[in-house]
Amino acid sequence: MVKQLLTRYLKRRRLLGKNALHQRYLVIDLELTGLDAKQHEIVSVAWVEIDNQCIKMSESQHIINKDVISLEQSPVYHGINDDAVAKGQSLHSILTQLSSHFSDCILVFHNAMLDWGFLKIALKNANITTRPKLILDTLHIEKKRLLNQSTEIKQDDLTLNTCRIRYELPSYHCHHALTDAQATAELLLAQCHQISRGKELKVGELT
Repeated sequence: MVKQLLTRYLKRRRLLGKNALHQRYLVIDLELTGLDAKQHEIVSVAWVEIDNQCIKMSESQHIINKDVISLEQSPVYHGINDDAVAKGQSLHSILTQLSSHFSDCILVFHNAMLDWGFLKIALKNANITTRPKLILDTLHIEKKRLLNQSTEIKQDDLTLNTCRIRYELPSYHCHHALTDAQATAELLLAQCHQISRGKELKVGELT
């Protein structure tokens, strides 16, 4: 057990010292029936890969969870209805596909506390024990950047769209997991270049 913890610590430390712009990232977004991971459900999962600063949309995925019991407001917010759910995949299948990337990619979320909170519970329930090598949060990166500039952070200053506006990225006005995953991927790259300003950026500077 101690040896495993030490090995994991050393791997993480080495990763934090690597060039952030040369890493592979898996940017993930979820559509949910609510905000409480203990009582609400995952409606769909989407992910986009970044490899060496290239967003690879050709390999992106958006999969609907056919096991969802109650869609609640999802048809209104996400446009996902019962017919779409029936054509989806089991949550176990989705999580198996997703977790297959954990050893190769750094995971990225916008508001990791919410989405990773849901995924941790779902992975545990599915008996999937694969651990991600590292998790980054573009919300946390932006908050840290603003605080370093002594900028007052107001309500809604850290939403995905508001963060993108600061980097003059276009607005995506739809609640869709794949669109939000792409938007988060673009935000991450913009943040990296803004923080590095042409110099080498270590992964650890994004944590």
